[in-house]
Amino acid sequence: MSEPDTIFSKIIRREIPADIVYEDDQALAFRDINPQAPVHILVIPKKPIPKLADAESEDQALLGHLLWTVKDIAKQEKLENGYRVVINNGADAGQTVFHLHLHILGGRQMQWPPG
Repeated sequence: MSEPDTIFSKIIRREIPADIVYEDDQALAFRDINPQAPVHILVIPKKPIPKLADAESEDQALLGHLLWTVKDIAKQEKLENGYRVVINNGADAGQTVFHLHLHILGGRQMQWPPG
């Protein structure tokens, strides 16, 4: 069974344009087209994993790499005062694109609780 073809897989294949801020052999990061903060970047694995709950044990290194990538991008974006990392897992959490993605939100004071 093939993986679902999401907007993120189309961005990876360059079928849809995106404002890409980072790319390596495992991950891609780009600015969100509907930003919820002055800095709102999505970090996605190139391997299609629908949601965090679907990750397998062999994905542990990739998951760590995604967080390391978040750290590097936050530095690149000069988010020294802080930033939030959000992973929505499933429809009840607000996930709308079923390709694992990490939101980096920064550039303003965040509120708590988030929602």
